[in-house]
Amino acid sequence: MLDLGTERHLPTVLLIDDDMVSREVIATVLTLSGYAVQTAADGAAALELLAAEKCVPKVMLVDAQMPGLSGTRLIAELRSRGKAAIVAISASKVPDDVVAACDGFLLKPFSPDALRKLLKETQANALPAAQSLETGRPAVNPETLAQLRAMMPEASVREIYAAIVTDLCKRLTALVAAISSGNRVEIRRIGHAIKGGCGLAGAEQAAGIGARLESGVDQLDNMDAVLADLRAATRDLKRMLEDEFPA
Repeated sequence: MLDLGTERHLPTVLLIDDDMVSREVIATVLTLSGYAVQTAADGAAALELLAAEKCVPKVMLVDAQMPGLSGTRLIAELRSRGKAAIVAISASKVPDDVVAACDGFLLKPFSPDALRKLLKETQANALPAAQSLETGRPAVNPETLAQLRAMMPEASVREIYAAIVTDLCKRLTALVAAISSGNRVEIRRIGHAIKGGCGLAGAEQAAGIGARLESGVDQLDNMDAVLADLRAATRDLKRMLEDEFPA
């Protein structure tokens, strides 16, 4: 595991790649470009690093084809543990659902300029919560939150929203697969489930996106924007959880 780089004006990058040479080369390029870099040799090591809060990256570069935990399963786990943008890298073509689940993709071998350019574009295109298509809706309706707090202990309320965040991360992975295969029935089912579960808990951003998925699924060409919105809503809900129920 490396912790290179001393300049902090650029975001911290977590590089996950099972090939040692690739890790060393990419980490060196990023460090010389001003990024702070930490590396992990596989998905499990990356999750341990994040769980220990030894690394809080803004961007994660992830080899899309590694032994063990990899692909969309790894991406979903990474999404559930932070707000970082995820860029897939691979030496060969990867499944469409993996590319769709990420915020960018680079085919190895790539030049240092291509890497730096994509990282800058990824940062520039990151969708802040305030720019979500669900602008104006809070992550959680304050009245619903107050009612739940009046009904049960704080720990129980926290468990509800933590479960919703975990469920949304899983549904994001399922949604990417359904969109990739053009499975409109599954997209509607996922949207209906998100609308119902999140609506009951007052998670208005996510519930609104679920309603859009359920009713507007025929416009598959707009699904990238919906996915971005759902990821932003999930991040907002996770941020609310951390702010309202600090560990």
